[in-house]
Amino acid sequence: MNLNYWNWDTFFDALPVILQGLGITIGLTIASYLFALIFGFLWTFLRRIPNRFIHFIITWIMEFIRSTPPLVQLFFIYYALPVIPYIGISLHPFACAVLGLGIHFSTYIGEIYRSGIENVDKGQWEASTALNISTWDKWRKIILPQAIPPTIPMLGNYFIIMFKEVPLASTIGVAGIMLLARSYGAENWSYLEPLTIVGIIFLVLSYPSAVLIKKVENRFNKKFNKNQIIKDKGAMQ
Repeated sequence: MNLNYWNWDTFFDALPVILQGLGITIGLTIASYLFALIFGFLWTFLRRIPNRFIHFIITWIMEFIRSTPPLVQLFFIYYALPVIPYIGISLHPFACAVLGLGIHFSTYIGEIYRSGIENVDKGQWEASTALNISTWDKWRKIILPQAIPPTIPMLGNYFIIMFKEVPLASTIGVAGIMLLARSYGAENWSYLEPLTIVGIIFLVLSYPSAVLIKKVENRFNKKFNKNQIIKDKGAMQ
């Protein structure tokens, strides 16, 4: 096996340099994910407005965002947004990345919320209306507590997916581990070792998270399947 292209000295020399960007990578992932969770609710509620025109516009916007690569959206926010006449604004690369990744993934998370809300038993909606509960209390105390828990495994999966997409932010200058790896490779004419380090970091952080989410998913599946069996038995009686 030919190992002439691999140098352990380069590997250990690049490791501390790349680890300097780990905090930014993790911070960007968390910030973008929280933005997506909040903005996902906005998409969900906008689509529930009883107006066909508004529903069509919101649905079309969401489909457009989902159909466009996140890299293109990051480029637009960072490079094109500042030059738009009258409304153009310049943002820090980190803010652009949070905005771009957050909006992109919020469309998928909004669909997860929608599926969870639509799975709430219709009797719960009718009961809250019959009891004259306010809209705010209906959503806060009745609908969302039943709609959100079953979606937690899917939301966790999207957190891992977003973590893997964060390296795209290096293209607009966010100094995460990918940008530092590329910079080190360019300075030392050696990309194999720094990019391998990046791959190892993502594996070390992503795999345990995936295992944990899988356990949570199995737990929730057992819980809700059990609840469904009890409900079905009650209906048969």
